[in-house]
Amino acid sequence: MEKIKIGIIGCGKISSIYMENCQKFEILDLVACADMDLARAQEQADQYRIPQVLTTEELLNDPDIKIVINLTIPAAHAEVTLKALHSGKHVYVEKPLAVTKEEGQSVLKLAKEKGLLVGSAPETFLGAGIQTALKLINEGGIGRPIAATAFMMGRGHEHWHPDPEFYYAAGGGPMFDMGPYYLTALVQLLGPIQTIAGMTGKALTERTITSEKKFGQKIPVNIPTHIAGTLQFENGAIGTLITSFDVFGGSDLPFIEIYGTEGSIQVPDPNTFGGPVKVRRMGDAEWTEQPLLPGYDQNTRGIGPADMAYAIQTGRPHRASAELAYHVLEAMWAFHESSDSRTYYEMKSTCGRPAALPIELAPYTLD
Repeated sequence: MEKIKIGIIGCGKISSIYMENCQKFEILDLVACADMDLARAQEQADQYRIPQVLTTEELLNDPDIKIVINLTIPAAHAEVTLKALHSGKHVYVEKPLAVTKEEGQSVLKLAKEKGLLVGSAPETFLGAGIQTALKLINEGGIGRPIAATAFMMGRGHEHWHPDPEFYYAAGGGPMFDMGPYYLTALVQLLGPIQTIAGMTGKALTERTITSEKKFGQKIPVNIPTHIAGTLQFENGAIGTLITSFDVFGGSDLPFIEIYGTEGSIQVPDPNTFGGPVKVRRMGDAEWTEQPLLPGYDQNTRGIGPADMAYAIQTGRPHRASAELAYHVLEAMWAFHESSDSRTYYEMKSTCGRPAALPIELAPYTLD
């Protein structure tokens, strides 16, 4: 198939892996990058051999660029995505799709009006780990799924990230930072969510940066940093999810476990593409590691835009869709709104389970 020209807006820390991997997919032609800091954009362009460094406006006005990959900070996701859609571009945006539900709805509405595709990270659910778990579930390997648990327990990012302020502002916190990985994986494995009950809190009102660049600076904490709750899926399964930036020390809790009528599956870290995947069926004395499906078991960020590019060419649905991302965005807000109102939150949106990747595909092809 003919390559589709793409441009990246936002040349921060996450951009490196996208720039590296997007040049491995045969369908993608990375021709330009942009950033508010043109020097940073030029540095990335030099390192990854990207032909053009442009302003955001120049990139959006380039008629040859068909897909924009939006890697700006979360607070700018919706604004940049809407500008790109108005410019006639398909868009793939880093997670979350937007900061608010209203912004997310605006993105869905405009994309539909323009006849353009929007995709959103995380695409880690397309990795060999979660795809292997999906195959086991779909084949009845644990019977009928009835429950799930998921845990993301950590201390936050101010001790290592060079610019951690946005993690504690609107659109940040553990749910909006890491929740997309866990919720997207759960929707892939169990289907859409129907009802959520949540409780939220925060241990600190201020944090101190200890990473080198801004060592000693104080950050106000303007969002909950410990969120816990339960989810009922449309298929009847009940899940438990905790995301936290308030936990110090290690934890032996699983990343994700799915429990069925005939056994259970341990799902690997949904922020990775690989394994291990383990199964324990009725009567087993211990967990048994399963062979991973062939394909994407390394950091393959960029697979989402590549899959969307093939969808543009063929007319088939893309997997990391805006509908999936909006369902996850609504679910993240549902935990907060349920806690604030002390009531169950009934989901307004739904989505389909993304189609499994064909297992015969070799890495860096998705046709």
